[in-house]
Amino acid sequence: MRFVILERGMMFRRRKYPRRSVALWGFASIAGAVALALAIFAQGRETAPASATKVVVMAVDGMDPLLLRQYMDAGKMPHFRALAQQGSFVPLQTSTPPQTPVAFASIITGLNPGGHGIFDFIHRDPKTMQPFFSTSIVEPPKHNLHLGDWIIPLSGGDVKLLRQGKAFWQLLSEKGIPVTVDRVPSNFPPSPTKGNTLAGMGTPDLLGGYGTFSFYTDDPIFTPGPVSGGYVYPVTERGDHIEAEVHGPQNTTREGAPTVTIPFSADRDGAEDVALFSIRDQRFILRVQEWSPWIRLNFSIIPGLQSISGTCRFYLKQVRPQFELYVTPLNIDPANPALPISTPDDYSRKLARDIGLFYTQGISEDTNSLTSGILSDGEYLQQAHQVFEDQRRIFEHELARFHSGMSFYYFSSVDTNGHMFWRAFDKKYPGYDPETAEKYGSVLEEYYGEMDRILGKILDHADKHTTVIVLSDHGFAPFRRAFNLNTWLLENGYLVVKKGASMEGRSIFRDADWSKTRAYGVGLNGLYLNLSGRERGGIVHPGAEADKLLGEISAKLAAVRDPKTQLPVITRVDLAKDVYSGSATAFAPDMIVGYNRGYRVGWDSVLGGIPSTLIDDNTEPWSGDHCMDHTLVPGVLLSNRRILDPQPSLLDIAPTVLLQFGVTPPAYMTGLDVFRASGPASSAAK
Repeated sequence: MRFVILERGMMFRRRKYPRRSVALWGFASIAGAVALALAIFAQGRETAPASATKVVVMAVDGMDPLLLRQYMDAGKMPHFRALAQQGSFVPLQTSTPPQTPVAFASIITGLNPGGHGIFDFIHRDPKTMQPFFSTSIVEPPKHNLHLGDWIIPLSGGDVKLLRQGKAFWQLLSEKGIPVTVDRVPSNFPPSPTKGNTLAGMGTPDLLGGYGTFSFYTDDPIFTPGPVSGGYVYPVTERGDHIEAEVHGPQNTTREGAPTVTIPFSADRDGAEDVALFSIRDQRFILRVQEWSPWIRLNFSIIPGLQSISGTCRFYLKQVRPQFELYVTPLNIDPANPALPISTPDDYSRKLARDIGLFYTQGISEDTNSLTSGILSDGEYLQQAHQVFEDQRRIFEHELARFHSGMSFYYFSSVDTNGHMFWRAFDKKYPGYDPETAEKYGSVLEEYYGEMDRILGKILDHADKHTTVIVLSDHGFAPFRRAFNLNTWLLENGYLVVKKGASMEGRSIFRDADWSKTRAYGVGLNGLYLNLSGRERGGIVHPGAEADKLLGEISAKLAAVRDPKTQLPVITRVDLAKDVYSGSATAFAPDMIVGYNRGYRVGWDSVLGGIPSTLIDDNTEPWSGDHCMDHTLVPGVLLSNRRILDPQPSLLDIAPTVLLQFGVTPPAYMTGLDVFRASGPASSAAK
């Protein structure tokens, strides 16, 4: 299967892992052997001192300076054009590597990755040599009571944010300045603060992953089991009556941790393409190609004592001749969250009360359903637009209430649809299709237009005391060819596999001979040495031997040319010791590989795969990317104030916002105030 973690849908694939919940010992913070519940009380919010100063930050994931300038010059972004004319529009130096969790961790803390500890979407544990998600972890309770086939937690589990460093809005809140921060990546669980914050990228679905959809069908061409980012489930038919189950989280209070399921049925109309759905006490009718509203489901863990609430939406693709039903990943219910997704605890509940249910899953656009062929381009776009509408509703609700302090709004649509629809206007994309281009060539432009309308609302709301900042974490580029890093390491003798290892489905975690392997790749840009004293089976000695090996590999990677295009595949190689500083540097990859525009690491290599080919055409829908040479994909920075820093970076954002309120940035923040900077530019957000 394809294992999903998504950078707005990013798929790490062809590694089969067991389905897991965000362990139910973490859900609801079970605190007692009998009650098994912990009452959570909302914190009171301090009254902020009166201040005329206001700051609005609009963060647009993946907004590209070249495309933005193109659309502005064509008159398609009037509010962005007006903002640039009033103040400034400059490129924004991104992180090394230019990945969203890495970049936003730098925006949030003012630290480079060596300080905040997020280096990639995927990290690896050198002692166990297993990969894990980089931004958060759920730990089980340490003490349990076994009663028959029940496992009763005697202590609560723990959900930990792995990002280090204080969020700049925590510093503002400590000074009594009101803050609202909605859906910012690398902030799950949300950093403790008295301000209103809602977790973004990094927030799991109810199964503990980053988006596992369900597809129900009686069509024999679909084999029940895992597909890219989801599961295909069979249905039981009795004429026009169809039965199936929604598969929820695992019940870790039971021996074997069985999956909790909720049965549902669909009754097809005999004459029309419509079906009546029944699930628990809920009934709703869907026509073919129609989406349901949000459906709330309570999964019983201990009857009468504990349940976990999730939400999902149904989409009826077809009723006959075959039945086809898509169900979104199960989202944490914002009105009754099983994991901490907001500060105060009741903020998400109040939002749900005021605007209705919304996506809480950190990466909400279901790009996997499109890649797997479960949803068509048009159907995926419907789902992606629902995500945008949720983000827009939250934004408009909060903007209407914004009268003082700082508000930070995050939007994902430009990034996600850049990933999925770059192919619709890139004629050099290996799978370019004129029909797709005709239908969907304007998708990305349309979402840039949506961002312009959002900005227009901000400018209408702003007064003379409001500083408006628009930024993106990185730009964008085509993804036409995939370079399989572990295959290159194998071919060049740095990675050695065990004798007899199959050519198909090879993985460093299963097939590497660590007694001979000197280097390996994990993540989208990371290359590690098999270092003695660090890796479980390390053989490369730290110091001179390691430095010599890094230099040798760097030189060889820089010399790699694509035989198909004759272009360099890799245009930059950075060593962690040269670009990172801080206490977390020891956990960084030894080398950060920067790919040329048009190239990126192959999907299999991300989770340690070793494909049989070195460079492949990319013909999948995921056709745009940014996980490459950071100098080739800068972000954008605009403001209604003049930006005086000649080369602003992500590290400048936190100190700039703090200084707007007269809050002195901590000494560890090396960035500058972009509105006051003079002399040498601030350091790049390495």
